[in-house]
Amino acid sequence: MNELVVITGLSGAGRSEAIHTFEDLGYFCIDNLPPSFLSQLVDLAELPGSSIGKVAVVCDMRAMSFFDTLLDEIERLEQAGHPLRVLYLEAAEKVLVNRFKETRRRHPLAESGSIIDGIKREQEGLRRVRERADLIVDTSDVLPQQLRTVIRQKFLAEDTKDSLAVTVSSFGFKYGSPIDADIVMDVRFLPNPYYISKLRHRSGQDRAVRDYVLERPETKSFLDKWEPLLTELAPNYLAEGKHHLSIALGCTGGMHRSVALAEETAKHLRGLGYHVAIRHRDISKDQEWL
Repeated sequence: MNELVVITGLSGAGRSEAIHTFEDLGYFCIDNLPPSFLSQLVDLAELPGSSIGKVAVVCDMRAMSFFDTLLDEIERLEQAGHPLRVLYLEAAEKVLVNRFKETRRRHPLAESGSIIDGIKREQEGLRRVRERADLIVDTSDVLPQQLRTVIRQKFLAEDTKDSLAVTVSSFGFKYGSPIDADIVMDVRFLPNPYYISKLRHRSGQDRAVRDYVLERPETKSFLDKWEPLLTELAPNYLAEGKHHLSIALGCTGGMHRSVALAEETAKHLRGLGYHVAIRHRDISKDQEWL
């Protein structure tokens, strides 16, 4: 296991937003984990063949009496040499009260029904954990998007581009548009290699088809606009908290034009430093009828 992040802090301060952000960053995440299970989770993550590299867990006073062991568990893991960081989230009492009123939720420690009593009880119970925290974030004046940005900046060791995964796919409109794509581009305006007999049975991965599509003046004009557009859009998706971008290019059958342009699009995005996966959904379907 490469890293364990323990998220804790006051109820209403953004723990749920934090764990969702870590999940988007590729962490294996668990909410409301009793601290006594931390060591078992680490052991599980380090079993031979485990694909769990980074783990983020929320440990808070919802666990009640189990929570008292958190500092002992953290110390035990650190002494064993496990990389571990504690993120503590808090907010002003007035802000927390307003948040609970707005959501009409009961404070988990407000046994008498008083939100402020629950907040004070939680603050006292978390005092020693707060002193141990590696990073304390006051979310009183922080929007969810800003909290996500803080977490990405503090917990991403690599360049921010590496946190945006892109899937580029090709498809045929005759088989239906993909419902999960963020960006869909129709490339049926380009000349179709299907009507060239020597290219009809080949796909856009074939050099001859690729050259036919990419060397057309219409395609060059399109790429001159398409690639700068993607260069501009991709980091903005990341800034808005999106960590996976799906781009789909479609032609009639999903075998020629869309395939060649999906490959070209993936090449461009990889050149910008993004992690890119490519998928040709319908590349073989037309061949079944030839």
